[in-house]
Amino acid sequence: MGFTEGQEALVNGSWEAFKQNIPQYSVLFYTFILEKAPAAKDMFSFLKDSAGVPQDDPRLKAHAEKVFEMVRDSANQLRAKGEVTLTNATLGGIHVQKGVADPHFVVVKEALLKTIKEVAGDKWSGELGNAWEVAYDGLATTIKKAMS
Repeated sequence: MGFTEGQEALVNGSWEAFKQNIPQYSVLFYTFILEKAPAAKDMFSFLKDSAGVPQDDPRLKAHAEKVFEMVRDSANQLRAKGEVTLTNATLGGIHVQKGVADPHFVVVKEALLKTIKEVAGDKWSGELGNAWEVAYDGLATTIKKAMS
């Protein structure tokens, strides 16, 4: 069974909720990443020289928005054609250059899911979490292929 219309709708709906407060959710997302993997701080130019997660760095907001948007796009691609393709051909190389490895993808997925849980509030469900997880896994698999 492929990615369903219902899963796509869940991801798209919570993406819209995420967009309502990108500054807050971006900080939350990177806070979750650093709680789980403090050394990951050096992988992000906007975190390297800060004493935590900067509250007002436009690069942080833009990167978080791009990550969540790519996962949302992955959900749409999975529903439409059953696979994820990258719109940015350099993404694999960028991840290699930054030293990204499999455990980093796990940390980012956990942070993404925790952030979406906060975004969804009382609308959170296992089904919503699963939809984001499947979409993220599709994207992560495609990025990993592009890294090799």
